[in-house]
Amino acid sequence: MAGHNKWSKIKHRKAVVDKRRGKVWTKCARAIMSAARQGGPDPSANVTLRYAIDEARYANMPKDTIERAIQKGIGEVGAADWEPVRYEGYGPGGVAIVADALTNNRARTVTDLRLIFEKHGGNLGNAGSVGYMFETRGRILIEQSGRADDAMFEGAIEAGAEDIQPPPTSEDNSDEDADRIWTVLSKPTEFQVVKDGLERVGFKIVEAELALVPSTSVEVGVEQARSIIRLIDSLDDNDDVQKVYHNGLIPDEAIEG
Repeated sequence: MAGHNKWSKIKHRKAVVDKRRGKVWTKCARAIMSAARQGGPDPSANVTLRYAIDEARYANMPKDTIERAIQKGIGEVGAADWEPVRYEGYGPGGVAIVADALTNNRARTVTDLRLIFEKHGGNLGNAGSVGYMFETRGRILIEQSGRADDAMFEGAIEAGAEDIQPPPTSEDNSDEDADRIWTVLSKPTEFQVVKDGLERVGFKIVEAELALVPSTSVEVGVEQARSIIRLIDSLDDNDDVQKVYHNGLIPDEAIEG
């Protein structure tokens, strides 16, 4: 029975991972369709599409699935007309939250998001209510993969990074540290150059996007932080929501709990 129980846990964990990957792929496909519809199917001439394809690639989406999404976007296969919309609001403790969505029904999306905010102790605001607290920057996550810290800094600087943020130092020196994730920030106009430079010097990119980075942060307690995490997770689970950003400083205890 012990072996059966272990296998059940493995199957459950795999099902969760597969479900999560399927949702990520759905969001990537929708972003590709929207970009192709608005700017054409050529990623060399459509920077939004190029970024969307890169995100899909980092999410391990199959090449034929990416191509199918492009064809849907330009109408050769048929697709809904997805439009980008940004929603802004506050979570518990006055934490600013921005949700970028792609929707074919604004009334449905705004109703769903308002309910999510209210359910978790927040409130959906007007356009511009919190957006001024963020700035657009290129954000690239790279694996350390056994490199020394100095080599990480030097490689990122060589690639043109504006700022480099190492991961929190582990209390133990376990082998897991070999795959710690570093954050590389760039100016929006230098995003592609920095990303290409990191790949050229051999860094494995886990994620890369033009992201909203908070210019100010809000400290919250553990219980408020847990409510914020639930709010963000619920927003992220919504099919229309592509990205969620916030300016809360989340205590480790809230994540571990």
